[in-house]
Amino acid sequence: MMNTRDHVGQRFRLDVLGELPSLRRYARTLAGNEIDAEDLVHDALVRAYERRASFRIGHNLRVWLMSILHNAFVDAARARRAEVRRLARVKELLEPQFPPMQDVQLRLSQVWEAFSELPDEQRATLHLVAVEGLSYSEAAAALAIPVGTLMSRIARARATLRGLIDSDLEASTTARPAYPRAVGGPR
Repeated sequence: MMNTRDHVGQRFRLDVLGELPSLRRYARTLAGNEIDAEDLVHDALVRAYERRASFRIGHNLRVWLMSILHNAFVDAARARRAEVRRLARVKELLEPQFPPMQDVQLRLSQVWEAFSELPDEQRATLHLVAVEGLSYSEAAAALAIPVGTLMSRIARARATLRGLIDSDLEASTTARPAYPRAVGGPR
């Protein structure tokens, strides 16, 4: 809860606690990991508290907070890019991990990996609409972009996801070992 005053000077409370799950999900989508996501949510809540007087009663608190969170993410873009490069170097040093053999987990892993490879702008727009359930106009307001730009980014993100996932599926089906018929392999 955050205390603030309306234009008449009366005190009222903003229920930011009710929006924390959405903020955390969106932050995870933007930041790519739990630690940076929690830092991003913290930074956004500090900014929201500092700018609480700018919230207009009757407006959508969720969109206002998502917008603040997004702007905090954009402000830290240079640091995030350096972090991504550092994590990529660390990932190269790690031993390869084999995905689980269960089809559903494998598919979800492929979708998540493809989603993570999307450019920041596309990942953010797709998350707000597909995961958070914001309307196009609400998501556009949170990102401070025109609705047409949002729709274009979503279309490009979906097309890129389809391409990445389809290429992963083709690679996994061609790499499948052929078992002898006696063991129940393909005929």
